Amino acid sequence: MDLILILTYTAICIAVFKIFKIPLNKWSVPTAVLGGIVLIGTLVFLMNYNHPYSEVSREYFVSTPVVPAVRGAVASVDVEANTPVKAGDLLFTIDPVPYQNKVDSLAAQLKSAASDYRRAVQLKKKKIGKQRDVDVTLAAVNDLTAKLADAEYDLQRTEVRAASDGFVSQMMVYPGLYVVPMPLRPAMVFVQETSFIYVGWYRQNSILRLQPGYEAEMAFDALPGKVFSGEVVQVLPVIAEGEVQANGSLVNLGLGSLRPGRVPVQIKITDPDFIQYAAQIPGGSYGQSAVYSDHFTHVAIMRRIILRMSSWMSYIFPFH
Repeated sequence: MDLILILTYTAICIAVFKIFKIPLNKWSVPTAVLGGIVLIGTLVFLMNYNHPYSEVSREYFVSTPVVPAVRGAVASVDVEANTPVKAGDLLFTIDPVPYQNKVDSLAAQLKSAASDYRRAVQLKKKKIGKQRDVDVTLAAVNDLTAKLADAEYDLQRTEVRAASDGFVSQMMVYPGLYVVPMPLRPAMVFVQETSFIYVGWYRQNSILRLQPGYEAEMAFDALPGKVFSGEVVQVLPVIAEGEVQANGSLVNLGLGSLRPGRVPVQIKITDPDFIQYAAQIPGGSYGQSAVYSDHFTHVAIMRRIILRMSSWMSYIFPFH
């Protein structure tokens, strides 16, 4: 963009000198040069501050590690990698035999304990039995009822289901694989469908020109020549470089404190044309973005041109 401005200004100067037949001397030439520096510099400074640009922007998503709640051998895998599933759909099952056996055993014990309890109550009514026998058998019934409920719950958890809409990425589980809940060893990585967001990382100098509702544009390296319109959803109120946590050490001037950090700005892409391209770019795609404030709106065209030029440059990349 700077080059375009310089070339445009140079062409105007040449035209003015030719049309008005201004002589080239030690006064006219330096005046034209200095005038160009002041004019172009002012435009660039106004654009940079009032219409911030981030060369570091990305599409983010939330992945959830699928950790089995019970241990056992995988009996079946009921989902395909990168295929959309709905909340509640079956992902995979763990061999239910040992858990079913435990349920059957406790059910039989509970049946026997319930019989003993009924007998103790009848004997108590006939003045033959003791209250202690009723209390002991009732306690056994209650204990076995709770254990049976736990066993049935574990049996249900041999069927691992999706907690939300999404898809499983990088399938690494297969029938026969032994999975355990502890230590934490995720069997799958589940990507939540509604978690995709777009974030641009902006310099702190621009914080006064980053406000929710401002117009924004975003371009992805994966889609050269395409620029999509949107708006600022929110400016996150914290920066990672300033984070501290309670521990046994005092906060010191570490390497993390030396970096100023950037302000994360969430952008919502509202361009209807983006729908046909959204499925073509993988989650985590890298790009660039710009925010157009309501200050000095007449110079926003410069930022728009620069962003589009940068997008076209995505066609060019080194061969390695």
